[in-house]
Amino acid sequence: MFRQKIIMTRRGAVACAAAALAAPALLRGLVAPADAKAPLSGPASAAYLRFRLGAFEVTTLSDAAAMIDGPWPIVGEDRPAAEVEAVMRDNLLPEKRFQPGFTPTVVNTGRELILFDTGNGPDGFVPRPAGGRLAGSMAQAGLRPEQIDVVALTHCHPDHMGGLMEGGKPVFPNARYVVGADEHAFWSEEERLQAPEGGNELASAKMFRRNVAPFAERTTFLKPGQEVAPGVTALAAFGHTPGHLAYHIESAGRRLLIWGDCAHHEVASLAHPEWSAFFDTDKQQGADTRRRIYDMAATERLPVIGYHTSFPSAGYVERAGAAYRWLPLTYQLNL
Repeated sequence: MFRQKIIMTRRGAVACAAAALAAPALLRGLVAPADAKAPLSGPASAAYLRFRLGAFEVTTLSDAAAMIDGPWPIVGEDRPAAEVEAVMRDNLLPEKRFQPGFTPTVVNTGRELILFDTGNGPDGFVPRPAGGRLAGSMAQAGLRPEQIDVVALTHCHPDHMGGLMEGGKPVFPNARYVVGADEHAFWSEEERLQAPEGGNELASAKMFRRNVAPFAERTTFLKPGQEVAPGVTALAAFGHTPGHLAYHIESAGRRLLIWGDCAHHEVASLAHPEWSAFFDTDKQQGADTRRRIYDMAATERLPVIGYHTSFPSAGYVERAGAAYRWLPLTYQLNL
């Protein structure tokens, strides 16, 4: 009996060896040779994310995919660079490079299509081809510029209002416009054009004259607490700019916060809301706004769209000791 097992085992070994020798010949026509050459396609990401919010439908749209220096000093300009870099390293992120989102959002209320911010356009913060991609992302999402009924701006920096005009013509020809009353008044002041050359304020003032001021007769100037449309309410988020607004969206008991530039990095800004932000007009007010908005989002467990958080720029905020932490959206809003 023992000898028979040995014989069978030897026969099995011979069969296995024969199969192994034959395998390359059998598989040659099924798999590519190891040295086959194929071009690399390069990094890719989705152009949009869409989900339901009660009776509303929300679509976030990618306007740029630029890798830039930072987050210091964009976040934490008042801190040593090494301190900001340590936060990145502790969170398994590159210390000196990051890829912010630039994320306009469309809310379909069933009556109107409302676009929040318009991206970089042809000459915003991130030039083409890395930025100014809103039209292409809209097309992939099945949206056309002429369908937009309302354009609501969180504020008037070039990466938010740059997409309003193209070749001297309005990109959203059938839209009415909404902007904070204080924001519009600030950028309308002639002294804005006296800001130093090469600075963000002068660039914003010049673009405001081209892209926002011409639509004054079709613009609603909002104060906090006023509605853009039923279910869409402006919230004060001053500091980043004097009239910066966030927007609270509510439908059938479901809620969402579009907070504009209340964070420039989803890790550094939330871990240290007290850190100065380079592009804030009023540094202290900006820090106070971040604490208040983050606390509201965490306390009320609101889903958030953060314009500069990593695309698709949707997530939640939770408390982390005395600070906060960003939780990227997964499947919570697919229900």
